[in-house]
Formats: sequence, structure tokens, C-alpha cells
Amino acid sequence: MQATDSSATVSKDRRTVVSWLLGTGVTASLVSFFYPVARFLNPPQVAEASVNEVAAGKVQDLKPNSGKIVKFGNKPALLVRINDTEWKAFSAVCTHLNCTVQYQEARREIWCACHNGTYDLNGRVTSGPPPKPLDELAVKIRGDEVVVSRRV
Repeated sequence: MQATDSSATVSKDRRTVVSWLLGTGVTASLVSFFYPVARFLNPPQVAEASVNEVAAGKVQDLKPNSGKIVKFGNKPALLVRINDTEWKAFSAVCTHLNCTVQYQEARREIWCACHNGTYDLNGRVTSGPPPKPLDELAVKIRGDEVVVSRRV
């Protein structure tokens, strides 16, 4: 009778160890799957570069009725030279789904390729799904340098 009790105890101990190993393995597998998912859904906060103005290039580099994308902190900005003396700058982030907008010289408008949204040269929505106008930035000419800055 003692041999039976002893073998039952050993068998129970083995089951406990195997159950513990399987449980630990399943838990580790679940954690290894859900941790990256959780990090993706809740990314760490990245401090935005505090930029109030940026040099956007030389005056002679941008011909009249043309535009270019410039880096403004960690977001793009659109600089447009309307004619010889008039310049405009806007956030190049579409207000619909955050796509990058571009200047279309032939139609003299700002266009978002994602859903065919358009803005006029004052940043106002003229067609498409964007819900609000583009944020306007200030443009200053310092010597032969074009400087884009936040509006005060």
C-alpha cells in the first residue's frame, strides 16, 4: 500500500511540474504577442521639436508660381511663391487625414492627393473632404534668404 501512495505522490508532483511548465510557456507566448501590440497601439511620447522659424532656402531657388515642401520641426510646411514679391506658407499636413499636400502650378491651388481635396492660396478648402483650412505660417525675406515662421 505504501508503494501506491508513493507512486501517486510522484505522479501528482510530475503533473504539477508539467502543468506549471505548460502554464509558464503559454503565459510567455501570450506576453510575447501582446506586448508589441500594446506598444504599437500606445506609442511612447516623442517631444516635438520646438521650432518657431526655419530657413526655407534662397529667394532665387524658387521661381514665381511654384511651391516646395520644407521641414518645419517634425512636420512639413508648404512654401509657395505666388509671384515675384508675394510668398505664402502653410502647414503641409492635410486637415482631413494628415496626408502631405502639394502645390499645383497649372491650377494655382494646393492639392491633397489622398482624397482629392483642394485649398486656395489662402489655405481655405475649395473642394473635397478636408474639414478645415490649412494652418498659415508667416514668410519673411531676410536678404536673399526665405524664412518661414509661426504666426504670432
